[in-house]
Amino acid sequence: MTLMRFDPFRELDRLSERVLPGGLRAMPTEAYRRGDEFFVLIDVPGVEPDDVGVTVERNVVNVQAAFTSPRQDGDEPIIDERPHGRATRQFFLGENLDTAKLRADYDQGVLTLTIPVAEQSKPRQVQIASPSTRTIDVGSHSTQPPQSGDAQPVNA
Repeated sequence: MTLMRFDPFRELDRLSERVLPGGLRAMPTEAYRRGDEFFVLIDVPGVEPDDVGVTVERNVVNVQAAFTSPRQDGDEPIIDERPHGRATRQFFLGENLDTAKLRADYDQGVLTLTIPVAEQSKPRQVQIASPSTRTIDVGSHSTQPPQSGDAQPVNA
């Protein structure tokens, strides 16, 4: 005797996956920032690295994965909860990220995208000019370096 619990919500999910176009739900994703890099981890369990594609166009990253089943014609499915078919995920990246240096690594069913912060977006120290190197002539509103023998303007 086999005991199977009926889950109406799982049955609804299964039905919608079969009926709706692109029946796969989105690939589970996690994203975080560490220092000057952003990391996006995408779960693609059971997918070979050759069946995963990553493309970048401007600031949009597309990830595609092909989920296949080991079943053959004539096999009788008893339980079928694993994803099958193609899944796609799209990410819009901010202008502050360097998409030209985006890196993708695949390990144990997890695709990791590493995106560095663009150099022009990183904080930088701004040099402050010393006020003793300039004088302001109030009459002409111009900035000029002091010259020897010139009278220095005085505010009254």
